[in-house]
Amino acid sequence: MSTHLCDLSSVVSTSVGTAIGIKWLGTRHFVTFMLFLGMANAYVMRTNMSVAIVAMVNHTALDAEVEELDDECPDTDYGEHTDTIQDGEFAWSTSLQGYILSSFFYGYVITQIPFGILSKRYGALRFLGWGMFINSVFAFLVPVAARQGGFGWLIVVRFIQGLGEGPIVPCTHALLAKWIPPNERSRMGAFVYAGAQFGTIVSMPLSGLLAEYGFDGGWPSIFYVFGIIGVVWSVAFIWLVYEDPSSHPRIDEREKKYIINERNPPIPFKAIIKSLPFYAILFAHMGQNYGYETLMTELPTYMKQVLRFSIKENGILSALPYLAMWLFSMFISVIADWMISSNRFSHTSTRKIINSIGQYGPAICLVIASFTGCDRVLTVAMLTIGVGLN
Repeated sequence: MSTHLCDLSSVVSTSVGTAIGIKWLGTRHFVTFMLFLGMANAYVMRTNMSVAIVAMVNHTALDAEVEELDDECPDTDYGEHTDTIQDGEFAWSTSLQGYILSSFFYGYVITQIPFGILSKRYGALRFLGWGMFINSVFAFLVPVAARQGGFGWLIVVRFIQGLGEGPIVPCTHALLAKWIPPNERSRMGAFVYAGAQFGTIVSMPLSGLLAEYGFDGGWPSIFYVFGIIGVVWSVAFIWLVYEDPSSHPRIDEREKKYIINERNPPIPFKAIIKSLPFYAILFAHMGQNYGYETLMTELPTYMKQVLRFSIKENGILSALPYLAMWLFSMFISVIADWMISSNRFSHTSTRKIINSIGQYGPAICLVIASFTGCDRVLTVAMLTIGVGLN
């Protein structure tokens, strides 16, 4: 099976000629597609708990004990937004839910830099594949930890999942550098990282459906289903993908030469450390990531506890902003290319304008959303536009 899959590009290039074999369908494209699926799988694993926890928590018990959501939308306005499914099994406070949701990211942030360094020395493939395998296997333990061990063991399991997912970004960078020539890296990289939005779009509505209709009480099926998908991807990735073109036994020789001949010059680390634009991009990205990850993690809880959407509607509406982000990113890339090619804007001004829209646009929309109260349509619209502009 692996031989047939990996030889697909060679068969096509032989039948349709060298140019198409190199440019349109090669082994590097298969590697790119697998990395896209890996990125999608990673974001599935980090977002599924955000929807699952809505179904896991007994909100009625919490409301009876404390009145901490004084400004939540009134019950009298449920209308078609009401859900009739029972409350969850666990009376976890809002602060405890925050610890559970954030535990994944504590593990995730710890392993990123170390595995980025190790991948340069020992190769990125195994760190990425086995890290996601660990992440996927521990997904099966989430229901067991929650039910048998309590929230403490659940936090430990999610923390270990985060540790396993930490290599995804640095190792993906490393593999793209080895497999994709510099002149193709922008579009190939954009395709791979679009997997983040794709995974979120798939995870949230599907998690909502599984929480409502799934087996073993609903929400556990979220982790079983996505755990199986993650294990299958991890095994396929380790089995079918190679560290670089030189180690691939079946890559077309023309494609191998094409990739190797386009390799990068040495990285000027000293110049990067002294570069003010580098730090500007670094801090801008940190700010963007903070808002993006916070919204992605907390949005389903907000949809449930404040706007009072059903679990099924919750998953769909929580995914809507990330669908907008996916579509807007493709649209704005065309606009950015036009701005540069028309000679009306320089590369620098184009990037500053587009990046400013992506930073200030969401900030303005979030401020507006904080004043929309219980107007569900306007609130969801502002969140969708804000994340879309991001």
